[in-house]
Amino acid sequence: MTDPAVASHPTRLERVRTNAGAEFATLTFAHGPLNLFDQAMFDAVQADVATLTEDPPRAVLLRAEGKVVSAGVDVHLFDGLSAEQAADLWQQLFADICHPIEALPCPVVYAAHGLTLTAAFEIALACDIILAAPKAKFGLVETVVGLTPSMGGPQRLAERAGSGRARELVMTGDLYDAATLQGWGVVNAVHDDVDTEARALTTRLADGPTRAHDATKQIISAWRSGGVAHADSITPEVSGALFETEDLSGAVRSFLTDGPGKASYRGR
Repeated sequence: MTDPAVASHPTRLERVRTNAGAEFATLTFAHGPLNLFDQAMFDAVQADVATLTEDPPRAVLLRAEGKVVSAGVDVHLFDGLSAEQAADLWQQLFADICHPIEALPCPVVYAAHGLTLTAAFEIALACDIILAAPKAKFGLVETVVGLTPSMGGPQRLAERAGSGRARELVMTGDLYDAATLQGWGVVNAVHDDVDTEARALTTRLADGPTRAHDATKQIISAWRSGGVAHADSITPEVSGALFETEDLSGAVRSFLTDGPGKASYRGR
């Protein structure tokens, strides 16, 4: 039986500041022992992502409590859906979760300490950097209900690992360990204490040149949608705009006066 208090608050969104004063946010899945993505969980994540979009911090960490990151989606959500209703559901999840996470103007880190299935894995693939514990396992196992992953998992997996690996992972419905997915380029790094390492990385990124990180994301997003030529076409304007930021002008002066690695950033 799910604790009513847990059921009503399936996520936690917390904001803290680094020692240097940069704000970063931590979004924690905390929805019982399985962290299932039922309607309450989806609603909570959508609300949290909307809050982050309205008031972006300088970095975001997604993580989970409990033995698993998530055992997947509550299949009750699929029972009896028409084709039109299902299409509307996926459109909403793209519009309210995956696309806004990718569009956040700051680095987004995902920490996977255990089993990470279906929606939780697809959300991870929308993040900038994925860290995992050695015991973490990942799967897009929608084939068990005759479905294909529909929150962007196959295409984002193909981007990171290649189309052949994406077809293998999705079609077999097998579980893959962190070391294997690191070898495929899906997981960026594997750490024994992934939560500590993820917090340290998020802190480091929050203290960094946030506007430059956002520019990096814009350029890579352009490449994803239109290839190298499209990315090249937007880079001059996106990069050029950085020269009117306080962070770049201050960092250039710091470099010339004190040498590299001494600059501090305020995200402006």
